[in-house]
Amino acid sequence: MMGLMASDETRTETRTEAPTEARAQARAGSGVPEVPGEGPATRAWTTWTTRLLVLGIVLAAVNLRPAITSLGALLEEVRDGLGMSGSIAGLLTSVPPLCFAVFGVTAPRLARRFGPGAVVCAGMAAITAGLLIRPYIGGTGGFLAATALALMGIAVSNVLMPVIVKRYFPDRVGSMTGLYSMALAFGTSVAAAATVPVTNALGGHWQPGLAVWAVLPALAVLPWIPFVRNRTTPASTAPSTPSPGREGEQPAELPPLRITRSRTAWALAVFFGLQATAAYITMGWMAQIFRDSGVSAGTAGLLLAVIMVMGVPLAFVIPRVATRLPHQGPIVLVLGLCGLAGYAGLYFAPVGGAWAWALLLGVSNCAFPLALTMVGMRARTGAGVAQLSAFAQSTGYLISIPGPLLVGVLYQHSGGWGLPIALMSALMVPQIVVGVLAGRDRTVEDEAAAR
Repeated sequence: MMGLMASDETRTETRTEAPTEARAQARAGSGVPEVPGEGPATRAWTTWTTRLLVLGIVLAAVNLRPAITSLGALLEEVRDGLGMSGSIAGLLTSVPPLCFAVFGVTAPRLARRFGPGAVVCAGMAAITAGLLIRPYIGGTGGFLAATALALMGIAVSNVLMPVIVKRYFPDRVGSMTGLYSMALAFGTSVAAAATVPVTNALGGHWQPGLAVWAVLPALAVLPWIPFVRNRTTPASTAPSTPSPGREGEQPAELPPLRITRSRTAWALAVFFGLQATAAYITMGWMAQIFRDSGVSAGTAGLLLAVIMVMGVPLAFVIPRVATRLPHQGPIVLVLGLCGLAGYAGLYFAPVGGAWAWALLLGVSNCAFPLALTMVGMRARTGAGVAQLSAFAQSTGYLISIPGPLLVGVLYQHSGGWGLPIALMSALMVPQIVVGVLAGRDRTVEDEAAAR
C-alpha cells in the first residue's frame, strides 16, 4: 500500500509550476505552513519522504486508542487498586472525550504555528509520558492527571489526521482515511485483547500491564522527527482545483468560515458525538458488562477485542465505498441497525450469543471512520477541512462526555446492566437520523456563505 502511494507521488514529482499566493494562503489556513517555492518543495519530498509520512500516519493511528482500551480491560483491577466507586470509574471513562474536546480545538492553531508534523510528534511524546507514569504516580487524582496528559496527545493527533490526509493526499482521501482508520482499529483491538495476557505474564499486577503500552507511542515518535522542521508540501499533493472566479484571474482564498452557520457541520458534529458516546461506553464498560454476565476476564477482553478488530477491515473498506457514493446515509443506516441488534442481543442473551453481539457491535463501531471520511468530503479546501475537523470533533466529544459517566451512575444505582444497555440502544436512533443528514452531498463552504 505504501509503495503504491509513493509511486503515485513519484510520477508527479517533476512539476515545477510555482504556487500562487492563494495556494500559499490555503496552506496557511489549513495548518500547513507556506511553501516558499515548488521547486525546493519537490526536491525535499522524495519517494522515501512520502513513505515515511505514510508510516508516521499509520504508527500515530495505532496509538490513538490503546490508552483507553487497555484501561477498559483492567478497569476492575484499577478500581480495586485505587479504591474507586462505580461513579468515579464512570468519570474516568468520561475523561477521554473531555480531553479530546478541550485539547482537540487547539490543534489547528498549533499546526499553523509549529507545523502539523511537530504537533503530532509532540502528541506521540505526550502519550508516551502519560502512559508510562500513570500506573505509578499514586492515587486517583494522579492517575487521572497522567491519563489526561496521554489523552492530550491523542486529542491533537485525532484532529490533525484528516487535515494531514486532505493536505498531503487530496486525491486519495478515501484510501488514506481507510488506512489510518484500519491502523487505529488494529491498535484498539490489540490493546483490548493483549492487556490481560500481558498483565498475567508480567506478574499479574495491573501497573506494568498498563505501563507497557508506552512502548508503541515511543516508537511512533521516530518517523515524525524529520517532519518537525520539514514543513514543505510535495508537489503532487498541491491543490489543483481553482475556486470559481473571473476567467484568467486567480481567486483569493476564502476567509475563515463561520462554521456554526452550516447545518451540515452541526449534523456531522452531533453524529460524531453520538458515535463517540457509543465507542467510549464500549471501550470503558463492555468488558465489564461481559464479566458481570459470567464471562472470564480473559474472554471478556477477547470479546472487546473482537468488537474493535472488526474495524480493521471495515475501516479500510467503508471510507473507500463512502467516497464513491453521493450520499452516505445508507451506510449510516446499516451501521445503526447493527448496533441496535447487538444491544438487543446483549440485553436478552449476553453470554449465549456473546460472540455474535460482539461482531454486530464491532460493525456498528465503524461509524467512526465513516465520520472521519465525511469530514474530508463535506469541505472543499484544506482550510475548510481543518475548521470542520476541529469543530466536529471538539463539539462531538463534548456531546459524548456524559454518556460513559451516566452508564456508571445507572449501573451503580440499578445494580445491573439493563438500564445502561437501554440507554445505549436509545442513543442509536438519533445517531442514525443526524448521520443521514450529515451524509448529504453538500459542503460547509456553501452553507456558511449562503446563510
